[in-house]
Amino acid sequence: MNGPPCACRGIDRRAFLSRAAGGVGLLSLAHLLNEELPHSARAADSATVRAKSVICLFQHGGPSHIDLCDPKPALKKWHGQPYPDGEVEVHFHGEQGNVLASPFNYHKCGDSGIELSELLPYTGQIADDITLIRSMTTDVVDHENALRLIHTGRVQAGFPTWGSWVVYGLGNESHELPAYLVLSDPGGLPVDGSRNWSSGWLPAVTQGTVLRTSDPSPIVNLQMPPGTRPEARAQQLQFLDQLNRHHREQFPENQELAARIANFELAARMQTAIPHALDLAQETAAIQQMYGLDRPETREYGTRCLLARRLVERGVRFVQLFLQGQPWDTHSNNDHGHRDLCARTDQPVAALVRDLKQRGLLESTIVIWGGEFGRLPISQKENGRDHNRHGFSLWIAGGGFKSGYVHGATDDFGYKAVENIVTVHDLHATLLQALGLNHRRLAFPHDGIQTTLTDVSVTKARVIADLLA
Repeated sequence: MNGPPCACRGIDRRAFLSRAAGGVGLLSLAHLLNEELPHSARAADSATVRAKSVICLFQHGGPSHIDLCDPKPALKKWHGQPYPDGEVEVHFHGEQGNVLASPFNYHKCGDSGIELSELLPYTGQIADDITLIRSMTTDVVDHENALRLIHTGRVQAGFPTWGSWVVYGLGNESHELPAYLVLSDPGGLPVDGSRNWSSGWLPAVTQGTVLRTSDPSPIVNLQMPPGTRPEARAQQLQFLDQLNRHHREQFPENQELAARIANFELAARMQTAIPHALDLAQETAAIQQMYGLDRPETREYGTRCLLARRLVERGVRFVQLFLQGQPWDTHSNNDHGHRDLCARTDQPVAALVRDLKQRGLLESTIVIWGGEFGRLPISQKENGRDHNRHGFSLWIAGGGFKSGYVHGATDDFGYKAVENIVTVHDLHATLLQALGLNHRRLAFPHDGIQTTLTDVSVTKARVIADLLA
């Protein structure tokens, strides 16, 4: 009989399986990953570690610490005058102006008395639950390089992100969902796109999987093709499974095929698990209101924050929220931009921390809020702020970090960190430590060397013990 040979007898199964697997997308393969856990990377005191998951609320563009969480009365005294304390490094040369005081008032919040801007009334309600770092520094002042540094520990593109390192080190607790999920902004991608959640050369199972929370198909190619009958789809998958397993019996050393089989199995489980995880009708009206789902300005970000909690509940190891573009990049209308962004995000962010706490999940979940750098204490043109790499703030809640604690300080103008400085690599080392991982031992071979998140061959990254309870 002429014609192409039967698939079971002679087609290029590798090519066939490659084409078939391509539609499933980048999904985490939990049990395969768990077989390869680098147990030597466990921190010496990992038996006492409480944190096992992370929710990263990343604020693209560089929020102004001066206007949000680092009050500087000296700026009011010098407002409108030339900067008195030497030169200021600017990103946009020729546009620098004079000292620009914050137009917002600060208030002491909680029993801890942490001072926060009037723009953050809801964050003020959780002040006693956060560690506020006011002495962050970074090495670069342009967005793309600063984003790569805070996400991967390097300014070069192509390195694994810290979310992928966490998943590589700890594996996945869920058998129905990927270990690393990215809740994308419905408006579009953030600056630097998928590099923000890339696994680089770590195993592909550690890559972030994008979850489009406002789309009828939250994960690309997960739903059945239109018009496909369930029984027909079941027969297709059964036939594909037979091909896969027959080929694996012939080539048991083929780990790529084993990964594809697990990929299909996880995708099948996700077809049920994803809709259930995204079903916010299961939440009470009080919870939905707490996250701001009843208000148009907070509904979208509140939905993603609430979903982050639901995913962590279901064993997802690392959840990351991004904003479209770089909205905190306020080179003009700094006060107006920050007012709008805080109105959109402040209530949902605080609700997430409160909700985790009331469910007993905050101790085991690290929540981190911050951007790639800060803003300058002088104006850019009339009412904007330029990039500042020398000093900025971020905060962390839960997961064994101190509560109601302020770490470090910038100078009187908020330009440069001067007390208890924390570098990006220090931050990474400390976050890994809180998860029970040793940043020096969590390594993966690449191009003949053992690579790490904190680039230990070059940097002097330290675990900042004062941040941990």
